[in-house]
Amino acid sequence: MPLPALLPAPHPAATTSAVAAAYARLAEVFPGLRAEVLADGESAPGGVGWVGAHELAAGGGALDTFLAWDNAQVLRDYGQQARPDVVASFGLHRYAWPTCLLVTVPWFLHRRVPRIPVEDVAFQRALGHLTVRVREFACLPDDPAAALPGARVVADEAALRAEVLSSVAEHLGPVLDGFGPRMRRGKRALWGMATDEIVEGLWYIAHLLGEERRAMAELDALLPGTTKPYVGTAGFRELIGPGGESLPTRDRASCCLFYTLRPEDTCVTCPRTCDADRLRKLTPVS
Repeated sequence: MPLPALLPAPHPAATTSAVAAAYARLAEVFPGLRAEVLADGESAPGGVGWVGAHELAAGGGALDTFLAWDNAQVLRDYGQQARPDVVASFGLHRYAWPTCLLVTVPWFLHRRVPRIPVEDVAFQRALGHLTVRVREFACLPDDPAAALPGARVVADEAALRAEVLSSVAEHLGPVLDGFGPRMRRGKRALWGMATDEIVEGLWYIAHLLGEERRAMAELDALLPGTTKPYVGTAGFRELIGPGGESLPTRDRASCCLFYTLRPEDTCVTCPRTCDADRLRKLTPVS
């Protein structure tokens, strides 16, 4: 089946990158997000709307500009001023959710886990465009990509899961440090947010791929609740719908603070949302 017209032409790095095929598949099922692998020697894009992850981690003017977008969006869509910590929480979510997919989608699809330090990722949020330079990735011994430059072979699936968590932590740790002073949350709460971004991002994409149940099982194994600095498990559980159908849900480890704008309209996985409300939100209207 031909790829949608929104997809870019094949990038020069695609022929040698271990993760380019996974990112192409991501864009195919979710055209609002495009992840591009930079070729050797290619500079990361800059200019209006672009921000480097290292700039967000620094917590200065670039972060101010980034969060100004979220502040303006709240004013436009909800007609009220959000608290600064709420704006920062929205901004972190809108950065971390797609960035975690840079790691989890190649792992889920091809069992390859790229390292993405903050120096190697840039984001253009208005375009939904990420660029990443992949210098190193982990894979299993029988993966043909083990012969590619930058490959690091690990022993088994458990070791590969550890690589996923390590890679995300390497990237998000500095970013959380940059956002943290604006969010009025401690380290545990911030890493609870990171846990949620890993789980909910891949869960959503796997649903689009038609592999939701496999993703839930793999995320349960990835986050059993004992993997520091992450907080909590993947949190999946089942509700029974009015027709006896099974409806998957999860309990978030953190709260996005959307209730501060719309107390009556909490997220379906929010700790504040009771099961009766979850069933109402999850059950299609006949």
